[in-house]
Amino acid sequence: MIIEAEQLSRNFTVAEAGEGRGWNRLRRRSRTIHAVRDVSFTVERGEAVGYIGANGAGKSTTIKMLTGILVPSSGRVTVCGLQPVPQRQALARKIGVVFGQRSQLWWDLPLQDSFPILGAMHRQPESRWRPRFSELSEQMGLGPFLTSPVRQLSLGQRMRGEVAAALLHRPELVILDEPTIGLDMISKESLRRFLDFERREHGTTLLLTTHDMSDVQRLCQRILVVDDGVIAFDGPLTGLSEVAEARRTMVIDFVAPLDGAGLVLPPGAEHLGAEAEGIRHRIAFDPRLLSAAALLAAVSTSAEVADLSLHEPDIEDLVRQLYTSAR
Repeated sequence: MIIEAEQLSRNFTVAEAGEGRGWNRLRRRSRTIHAVRDVSFTVERGEAVGYIGANGAGKSTTIKMLTGILVPSSGRVTVCGLQPVPQRQALARKIGVVFGQRSQLWWDLPLQDSFPILGAMHRQPESRWRPRFSELSEQMGLGPFLTSPVRQLSLGQRMRGEVAAALLHRPELVILDEPTIGLDMISKESLRRFLDFERREHGTTLLLTTHDMSDVQRLCQRILVVDDGVIAFDGPLTGLSEVAEARRTMVIDFVAPLDGAGLVLPPGAEHLGAEAEGIRHRIAFDPRLLSAAALLAAVSTSAEVADLSLHEPDIEDLVRQLYTSAR
């Protein structure tokens, strides 16, 4: 097991000014913020897990406890078989961390000059880190800008360098916090392909926090949705639609125009609207109550169908529905 978190909590005490005037305002009060509350989950070796939630949901606080930056208020956690806070130095040799808005590269040095320093920090001889650096450089296309100072790199180039730096010491676990933020579509897809290859080829475990649901769909086998410091969902992407009570949409083109009021719809279906002067109609239905075949059979009694397509709900909509139902 790479990560084991049990009843993990973290509270913060925040000072507030007193009410009233004069000396009363100098009397400080405090309140407790429960950033993470009794969170329990495990991550198996080689898994790719998305840890997603709205701003302030508790994602970053959890990551900081996993990496030993923050001490949990209660509960316990082990990462790579180690306790993050008391064994933080040993843990640093087993994990890699990529923060989309922070850098571990030396800003004024050529990109290639950061890697000998990182190799030394991880106490790796050159005979070990140098071949790995060459492998990462080739796979991520770093060659054309290795001699350029980091400050002169584009965001996409720098992020490729950041990922290579995090993977230089062959970590068992890589934690990625918004790794594709600000990247163009080509750079995003290139980074996703590499991370997926790294997991499949070397068994590297990935824990991804992001607001880009395309990252989750492309990389993750399982997702954890956190809301207000509590795990609201833990399971595969396919199970999210069931928990969020999502509906599918059938788009039907009829041979001739048809008024929506003339459609015969079975229970569990709802007419969403018509387009193209009544030729195209959108119908939402709950797949737990009504199959697509049954819906088509019912609709076909109204008019002749020329074409149809089925649309699954977007993952963004599923997560939004899950947040709404959890509150």
